[in-house]
Amino acid sequence: MKKAKKYLILTLPLLFSGCSLSLQSAKNLFNSSNNTNTISIKKEYEPQKSEIAKALLSQYHEWKGVKYRYGGNSKNGIDCSAFIQRTFKSKLNVKIPRTTYYQSRVGKKVSKKEAKVGDLVFFKTGKNSRHVGIYLDDGRFIHVSRKKGVIISTLDNVYFKKHFWKIQRVLEN
Repeated sequence: MKKAKKYLILTLPLLFSGCSLSLQSAKNLFNSSNNTNTISIKKEYEPQKSEIAKALLSQYHEWKGVKYRYGGNSKNGIDCSAFIQRTFKSKLNVKIPRTTYYQSRVGKKVSKKEAKVGDLVFFKTGKNSRHVGIYLDDGRFIHVSRKKGVIISTLDNVYFKKHFWKIQRVLEN
């Protein structure tokens, strides 16, 4: 019983840390006869991001925090549709229209369940206003917020849940 408690105490932090260490690896780690104070952990699995995801995250890091400006198209200020157009052109070498209205008509409509990295996510934010972002994964998307500039948000956010409109697939990935 003491051994089980010790094992549980030693493995709980690993289970909740989000690392990719398997339970079997944890058992092997703590049952080893390693007499040194340092322990080497080999990651068994680390998911690889797609090239599209890497390109989008690169764009995010280059533009993170750049403020929103209606009609803007530079790091002095940019609006959502300009950011989408610029990202697709510079990172994916894909030409898409400049405005949210025309961007919403490119590609084919897909469900939230079918969303893939690079899909365009649209929101109806007013009677005649629309907002667009680029889907990353796990309900996350990159976009230009009016308050926070270029950021990553989630579709589960109360505001975005309420205003969600549709997802368009532009890329065949």
